[in-house]
Formats: sequence, C-alpha cells, structure tokens
Amino acid sequence: MSEKKDPGVAAVNRALSILMAFEDSVEGLTLAELAAMTGLYHSTILRLCESLEHYGFLNRLEDGRFMLGSTPFYLGMLYQDSFRIWDYAAPVLRELVRSTKETAAIYIREGNDRVCLHRMSQPRSVRMTVREGERIELDKGAAGKVLLAFSGEKGKNFDLIRDSHYAVSLAERGSESAAIACPVFGVRQRLICSISLGMPLFRFDRTIFETHLPRVMLAAQTMTEKLGGDPSGFIPPYRHRETVSFSQYS
Repeated sequence: MSEKKDPGVAAVNRALSILMAFEDSVEGLTLAELAAMTGLYHSTILRLCESLEHYGFLNRLEDGRFMLGSTPFYLGMLYQDSFRIWDYAAPVLRELVRSTKETAAIYIREGNDRVCLHRMSQPRSVRMTVREGERIELDKGAAGKVLLAFSGEKGKNFDLIRDSHYAVSLAERGSESAAIACPVFGVRQRLICSISLGMPLFRFDRTIFETHLPRVMLAAQTMTEKLGGDPSGFIPPYRHRETVSFSQYS
C-alpha cells in the first residue's frame, strides 16, 4: 500500500512545516532542532529558510538560530481585522438545520450572560424562538453550560462536559425546550463560542439525542478545524457521560 501523501505542493508543505515548528519556541530554533522536529535534511531546511527569510517569515540570528520574523505577525493582524465568525458558522449551521430540521445557533459569552450571535431554523409548526442578539443567563441551557465548562468553571458536572465535549439541557430555560451544545475552539484551543441545536421538548428523547449528537459534534469539529483548533475531542467514539434522565420528560 502506497504511503498517503500530503495535499498540495510538497515544497510549500515542507516550508510550512518549518514555520509550524516555531509554535512552542520562544528562544528560536537551531538548524539541528529544526531537522529533528521536521524530519527534513539540513540542506533542505537551509534552502527553504532562505526563502522564508527573504519574505520576512524568519530571521536568522548571529549565533545561527532561527526565529520568526515580522510577516507572520502582520498576517495575523490582517486575519484579526477580516475575521467574521459568520463566514465560518453559516455553512455549518445550514447543514445542521438541513439534517435535523431543528434550530441551530451560535452563542458567545459576555460576562455572566450568553448572547445568541447567529441562528438558523426551518419553518415548522412548533420551533424554538431564540432571537439573534438575545441575552440569556449562563447557568441555564446547554450552550451556557458549555461556555462555563470551557471557561474553567469548577464542579463535577462541568468536568463531565469537558470530558465529553457536549452538554444537554431539558426544560432548563423554558418548560418546553431541549438542546444539545458543543464548544468551538480556535488556535491553542481558545474557546470561541458554543454551537447549539435546540428543539421543543416533546420532540426530544433518547433516540433523537443519539441521532442528533453526532451531527452537533460534527458541526463543532468542522468549525474548530476551520478556526485552527484541535478537533480530536469531537471524533467518534463519543463519550456518552451526560447524566440526564430522559424518562421523567417522556
């Protein structure tokens, strides 16, 4: 069986692997360290570093160490200026609504509240009525519990959410609502938002939970990948550790 090749241009991939080697470097890296971290030959690294240095991605110090140059910082500033979460959320929410026929939403934390930043739904006779811009207390609802858990809130329930990467709420914010929510991460696993699937309580049971959980997890995985986070917590098999009793609501 042939070895799986990385997509794109090999030389570009090698150059990018050199840049990514600096992710945890503060003092810079020597040629030997770069070779050990990338698996590239010294001669290859020197040629690629010459190009990277020409465009300001790297600097070479007098003692031979390499350090990041100013260009990555400049590009990062451009990214921050152009970043709109809607560009990443829209296709994910659209697919989640299409596959579930329920209401999907993005929530961010603002102080002790969560704010509905974006939402999508399909026309149904009974559906969730969360509005964009609406502020909701953090301690109620699956999306709020996710934001609390991945902001470092202490407690056994939050430990379970951090371990399983999802939360479920039944009749918490309103007597007729239910939701599944997952976190979305960016670079260095910084919490960006939570993505939530909400529905009327009468349409939610264990079968619906087991059907829709993988869809919400996939949505969170997709956004996390696009935003530069580590998606491994969303990959099956899922950790079914939510201590929710469905029977009392059936």
